[in-house]
Amino acid sequence: MLNKKQIRYCLDIMKEMFPEAECELNHKNPFELVIAVLLSAQCTDVLVNKVTQELFKKYQTPEDYLAVSLEELESDIRSIGLYRSKAKNIKKLCRSILEEFNGEVPQTVKELETLAGVGRKTANVVASVAFGVPAIAVDTHVERVSKRLAICRWKDSVNEVEETLKRKIPEDEWSDTHHRMIFFGRYHCKARSPECPNCPLLDLCREGKKQMKKRGLTIVD
Repeated sequence: MLNKKQIRYCLDIMKEMFPEAECELNHKNPFELVIAVLLSAQCTDVLVNKVTQELFKKYQTPEDYLAVSLEELESDIRSIGLYRSKAKNIKKLCRSILEEFNGEVPQTVKELETLAGVGRKTANVVASVAFGVPAIAVDTHVERVSKRLAICRWKDSVNEVEETLKRKIPEDEWSDTHHRMIFFGRYHCKARSPECPNCPLLDLCREGKKQMKKRGLTIVD
């Protein structure tokens, strides 16, 4: 496991590499964001943005989604994986926002998690991006990077990864670190063919050194 000084170094390098890292899901308000993040489960942000380009023109309020049939909404998001269950959750979510939160997206993680289709990761993203609440949303990229760099343990659950990161990273850096780790995992420390030979963190990364050996590459000090 990395010590405090090594973790600080990793965070600083990620900041240098991706200083402008931010949410890549297109949205104009908290309501659009929660819909976009819900749709992004097991789906790329690129595809979600293609779908929401037209979706957000057609539906602008919770009432708009509830005014159409489930079949019509399914058709509108058909190109997205799990579109049937996501369409059902969108309708349930919209009804909850109207009936339980006076038509406004709730601002706390706890309240957001009560909405259909909104798990811990989605709630953290919305709270952080839309409302400025310090949070670390652990998606596949954040989990992979945290474990490869030994900031967390390989056996840790997603919730354990979140709690470990929150303990080891200053609270005022949680949200920015979340975005930088996503960019680092999405564009550099990729699931397949990570950029280990060009990684400034290779010296600290046991997983990276294993990858280098598998590829028959020499680690240069």
